[in-house]
Amino acid sequence: MQFRTTVLAARQTATGLPVPDDVVTALGGGRRPAVTVRLNGYSYRSTVAVMGGQNLVPLAAEHRAAAGVEAGQEVVVDLELDTEPRTVEPPAALAAVMDDADRAAFAALSPSKQKAHALAVDGAKTDATRDRRVQAVLVALRG
Repeated sequence: MQFRTTVLAARQTATGLPVPDDVVTALGGGRRPAVTVRLNGYSYRSTVAVMGGQNLVPLAAEHRAAAGVEAGQEVVVDLELDTEPRTVEPPAALAAVMDDADRAAFAALSPSKQKAHALAVDGAKTDATRDRRVQAVLVALRG
């Protein structure tokens, strides 16, 4: 579904794409559908959220930069219902020390929680930081 909207500055650095109610309904995935967003030839996966009574697709800084858009700009957005499973592979440093129970616990997490753990480990700038973060993830998985 294609529509025009203005990139909304939600907070200091957060932005979103307002999505009309009729577009959300036409997608057929409920009130908070998983979607693929296409913006200026750039695509990313997200979920429609309701904030302050308004349907919004989050637009992170990395996606704004890749699509070449900024807050206040009018854009043409193409949304498509995303029915593909959302999976995140644990980073190599984490996968190397996970046992079967850890893998099962990781798989049971929501995709956003999996992604947060993966980004924390992958974002480490030093081996010591990465090792600490791997241990923190293992502690969280073992609960």
